[in-house]
Amino acid sequence: MNREEVVFLTSRDVCSLLTLEDCIPAVEAAFRSYGEGKTILPGVLSQHAHDGAFHIKAGALSLGRHYFAAKINANFPQNPLRHNLPTIQGMVVLCDACNGMPLAIMDSGELTAIRTAAATAVAAKYLARHDAETATIIGCGVQGRAQLAALVLVRRLKTVFAYDAAESQSERFAREVSAGLGILIEPVFDLHSAVRESEICITCTTSQNPVLSKQDVSPGTFIAAVGADNPQKQELDPELMGAATIVVDVLDQCAVMGDLHHALAAGMLTREDVYAELGEIVAGRKPGRTSQDQITIFDSTGMALQDVAATALVYQKAKEFGAGAWFNLAA
Repeated sequence: MNREEVVFLTSRDVCSLLTLEDCIPAVEAAFRSYGEGKTILPGVLSQHAHDGAFHIKAGALSLGRHYFAAKINANFPQNPLRHNLPTIQGMVVLCDACNGMPLAIMDSGELTAIRTAAATAVAAKYLARHDAETATIIGCGVQGRAQLAALVLVRRLKTVFAYDAAESQSERFAREVSAGLGILIEPVFDLHSAVRESEICITCTTSQNPVLSKQDVSPGTFIAAVGADNPQKQELDPELMGAATIVVDVLDQCAVMGDLHHALAAGMLTREDVYAELGEIVAGRKPGRTSQDQITIFDSTGMALQDVAATALVYQKAKEFGAGAWFNLAA
């Protein structure tokens, strides 16, 4: 493989090369670098479209080699029903950040799911109770499966409640994922009771209205709000946000497109009320959970450095194992 060659990696290639066991520490290291001020602020650009939206996220990391990655993702929630297509589709371009040379172009669907779940696992490591045994997953699609698979790597769960607006989806999730992970997963239809019994709750929906309120959440709960990745989406009631310790992935980003955005608009919080960016906690600049009864929320809008870390990992493995299709773009 010459230095000018670019590797093209399909969704299947990415799945074969990227594991949560490898991605979680890579994403944690990316947050640490960001928290230590060793990276520039990653960028995001959103563009609305009919029945969906596009967003571009870009960032750079030094991982032995200097990498830059830009991800273009399309999010069309009606795709599975109308067109038999995934909700999220897109690609990532990886470049050498020192000379601009393209290195890889790869499918972003599975990569996005895995790196998002990895970020939740990192947040749970620092913000969830160490003795947490019960969790509720709200949204039983591809992202919900990845989230739970990542969560069990950092917390010893005994019981998981699965909730989805489509009851058949939660039942299928419980049946298939329980067998794979070897833990009890119970499909539930009373979301509020399930959340009150849980120490961990992960929301990964496309909702534009709150699915959780302050009254649903018991003291000591850790919540990862994953679904609100554009200004129209919302999963948490602003009153719940106002009653919790808020940790964000990127403050500037969450203030305009996360659940924090809605809490700010409702006057329940100011930017100064946000406790920390996750990178500050991972870097040791601020403590994580400070009490058993503390309600902690991780507002996860997706930091571009997660994409850089995950994409670089896939690229390095592709080189090692000779995976993908290699081309010379200059030919």
